[in-house]
Amino acid sequence: MALLDWIAPESGLRLEGEGVILRPPRASDFQEWRDLREKSRAFLQPWEPTWPGDDLTRDAFRRRLTAYSRDMAAGVSYPLFVFRSSDGALTGGITLSNIRRGVAQMGTVGYWCGVSYARQGQTLAAVRTLTLFAFRTLALHRLEAACVPHNQASRKLLVRAGFSEEGLARAYLKINGAWHDHVLFGQVSPLKAAHGPEFSA
Repeated sequence: MALLDWIAPESGLRLEGEGVILRPPRASDFQEWRDLREKSRAFLQPWEPTWPGDDLTRDAFRRRLTAYSRDMAAGVSYPLFVFRSSDGALTGGITLSNIRRGVAQMGTVGYWCGVSYARQGQTLAAVRTLTLFAFRTLALHRLEAACVPHNQASRKLLVRAGFSEEGLARAYLKINGAWHDHVLFGQVSPLKAAHGPEFSA
């Protein structure tokens, strides 16, 4: 059981934004996560890598938790679930991944939203909250994100969250079984220096 509950409430990583709470997934989130992903399958699959056949099983979720634990311990990724503050409903997920230190000091932002919560503001709030965490607490210099060109909703969201469109990458990621071009976005920290953690981690 310790393996499944590798993130305990006392671990302290909890980010609060405008109407949202972000925290790492727990074993107890499985059923709500599974139900939301299943309900949103047709909505999500055009924008995501091909789902494995066992993607929504408890065993697969356990493997996710193990991978998340390893990545967070190494400081290379922060996978978080997004909850609506008003009622605690799980609305989606967001990840700060591919964190590079040294001369780069950057990371990549990715996110998903359940179909029932699309265009309600939770994902935008989550991106803004994670951006503050990345710049203020982790002291990263730059964030990157990408989406397929015809995903207009995601393009608009990133611009509203402070990202700038920077170019087009050919055959950038394999999405839903095929290689797709992606529009690249970036945001540089407006902070000259980190002034201590805004969030506890």
